[in-house]
Amino acid sequence: MASSDRAARGGVVSEKVFFWAEGAPVIHVAGSVSKSWLAKELGVRFDRAYYFDPQVRQAVDRECRLHVARALADLPVCHTESNLGRAEWLGDDQVLVGGIQPNLIVGLLLGAEFVPTDDADADISPLCLVGREVASLPAPETLSRHPLVQQWDAQILAVRADAARGWRPIPPFFWDASGRAAVHGAVTSGLKFCGDEFFMNLIAAPDECLALVRWLTDVSLVLVDHFAARCGVTISGVHVGECAACMLDEEIFRRFVVPFTSTLGDRWGHVRFHSCGRSDHLIAACRAIRQLASLDVGGETSVARIRAEFGRALPVGIAPLVEDMTASTPARILAWFDRVREENDGGELHIGFHLEADYNLDSIRALHDAVKRESERGGSG
Repeated sequence: MASSDRAARGGVVSEKVFFWAEGAPVIHVAGSVSKSWLAKELGVRFDRAYYFDPQVRQAVDRECRLHVARALADLPVCHTESNLGRAEWLGDDQVLVGGIQPNLIVGLLLGAEFVPTDDADADISPLCLVGREVASLPAPETLSRHPLVQQWDAQILAVRADAARGWRPIPPFFWDASGRAAVHGAVTSGLKFCGDEFFMNLIAAPDECLALVRWLTDVSLVLVDHFAARCGVTISGVHVGECAACMLDEEIFRRFVVPFTSTLGDRWGHVRFHSCGRSDHLIAACRAIRQLASLDVGGETSVARIRAEFGRALPVGIAPLVEDMTASTPARILAWFDRVREENDGGELHIGFHLEADYNLDSIRALHDAVKRESERGGSG
């Protein structure tokens, strides 16, 4: 049978996201729709105004949501940032203020230039911290007085004060009405801002890297708390996108990722920890992350390894491989699902995807149908 997340508060609850039968493992499949797909379908532009003008943002997002609801009505998908917003917490009264990827926001506050792309995700000019010592960087608490932060503060106040529109502002570092914050992990941000040399310095100059990682963690603490307070948000947890973690060995991970991710968990509670790519070698170390509530991993990662370490209780998120979603037939993605299903061993499993313009919708639909069939027959066979 199909059901919905009844914890939603004032959002649009999806009735298509979760499937299960009595006694069956809970398997979720849900996706988001990329800017590239929407630009190709609708001709909408994700230009600078989209990111910095709340009225433009709300109008474009609404058009995108309506089109997705019509064109992909048979799929559990919604228009939101990859892996961050959730359908059951989204609503047409919401407007994202400063809705930019977390480490891009930090980069902008450090002097990087914003680089929008009309038909794809935005970016910033590269390597904004190259040649800069940590000691020369602003104290994290002063960033809340940066002109860009003040601009977003003013926009939040304006949206809240406009009773005629009745919009609900969603502040920077948040993507829906759930109260879950989203930040990039400090190691991933260090790589973004300093380039490949940062990874080499994790070994060659570890004390310098620790100082930067600590500074970046403090910046996340300051900014998320600032915007939550400005918007009256009660923080319910945090998604930590440590995308580059899969490229670290376990020792480096334990030194540079675990303690600083734990600091975020100590402040905000439940941690959803994300690592791209194959992350088998990090699973045991993830146990040391305080407040860890779920793992979100790349499609090559062994779910069996996660279950062996954490058992069935820990919710696990996983994404199909890009090559399986672009394949000409569904055979590859169905084989992937069979492997993941077996390894999951009856735990709570979230399968997520971000629909790009070149993905094969037949494969996405085949995956959706396979998850539904598996859950409705109680996980047998």
